[in-house]
Amino acid sequence: MPFIGFAEAYVLAAFRRAGVPLQRIRPAVDVLRREIGIAYALASQRMFTDGAEVLFDYAEQRDEKDLLDLVVVRTGQRQFSDLVRDYLRRISYGTDGWANELELPSYSEARVIVNPEVAFGMPIVTGAGARVEDLVDRFLAGDTVADIAADFDVAASQVEDVIRVATRTAA
Repeated sequence: MPFIGFAEAYVLAAFRRAGVPLQRIRPAVDVLRREIGIAYALASQRMFTDGAEVLFDYAEQRDEKDLLDLVVVRTGQRQFSDLVRDYLRRISYGTDGWANELELPSYSEARVIVNPEVAFGMPIVTGAGARVEDLVDRFLAGDTVADIAADFDVAASQVEDVIRVATRTAA
């Protein structure tokens, strides 16, 4: 999957976690693409800056409560709900305005990012640059958390977090 598709899927996941049904998301995404004027609107920085306005106008015209709840009106400004805004804040954009790095939200101790230009786009723990896959493989091979942490120069709490998330996902 190209990174731009991954970035769009990430934003769609935020909408789904906010409780918006897919049958409401698809037409809204079409409106975003038309109004923002780009093919991959969800992976664009303009989604973060202009997306709330476009979605609010769309939802208000069609009286779609799910989308109206997604776009919260505060102090006269239209903003995304806290959940969606948290997801969008985890996206870094390049100078061209496209998503170029995502911080994965599943981790509580480790900061894990996906960047197509680093480690072939595999998730890595920032700081040390250790691939998540390598940490988990070493653990599954029987190495201790302390040994893995020392070998990859990653805090033991981060190694435990990565293993916890990886084994929870696999379960």
